[in-house]
Amino acid sequence: MRIGALQRVSLIDYPGFICAVVFLQGCNFRCSYCHNPELVDSSLFKSCLKENDLMEFLDSRRGKLDAVSITGGEPTMQEKLPSFISQIKKMGFAVKLDTNGSSPEVIRNLIEDKLLDYIAMDIKAPFDKYKEVANANVNQDFIRESIKIILKAKVPYEFRTTVVQSQLDEKDILNIGKMIQGASRYVLQKFVPSKVLDNKFLKEKAMSDEKLQNIKNNLEKHIPNVIIR
Repeated sequence: MRIGALQRVSLIDYPGFICAVVFLQGCNFRCSYCHNPELVDSSLFKSCLKENDLMEFLDSRRGKLDAVSITGGEPTMQEKLPSFISQIKKMGFAVKLDTNGSSPEVIRNLIEDKLLDYIAMDIKAPFDKYKEVANANVNQDFIRESIKIILKAKVPYEFRTTVVQSQLDEKDILNIGKMIQGASRYVLQKFVPSKVLDNKFLKEKAMSDEKLQNIKNNLEKHIPNVIIR
């Protein structure tokens, strides 16, 4: 496993749980606003943490941590992800996976094998803007399939979108709401221009609280739980 970093404790990454956060290297998207460029741009990769060292740490935190959140980069790119999660589950931890939804078969298999306790899928944009926002040749059918799999799964989940004002307007976000019709939870993440993959985005502006609240109100006509984070 290409483990880029470890956050030993988090109170916000897994709703309701105290967790550790494992950051995996590598991603097939190149979102300009990405706040983990050191996990996406191979020229910024640092030496990986040893898997055994991570497992020893987690073993020492039994009874103190509830869960492990696995994020990236894009975790589903790593072939050993199922066995990696299995080891963590055997220690008694709940596991949350963050994904961009580009590998529906991996997501389906992880769910069917009961390896996931929570899934967070990023929806980058409405389909007509997906390639532009992700800066990648996105297979839209894969994104659609991942959405369907997650909606049908008997696993807690959330869909989420990072809102950069120059990329997405209210109409775009409402269209994303239609893409995830039937979802129980949707998170609008305010863009914070701090650490980004494309430094030009350090000058980008976040959407105003007033605009986000208006979008939230409109989304809640169809999605019961909309959160601004």
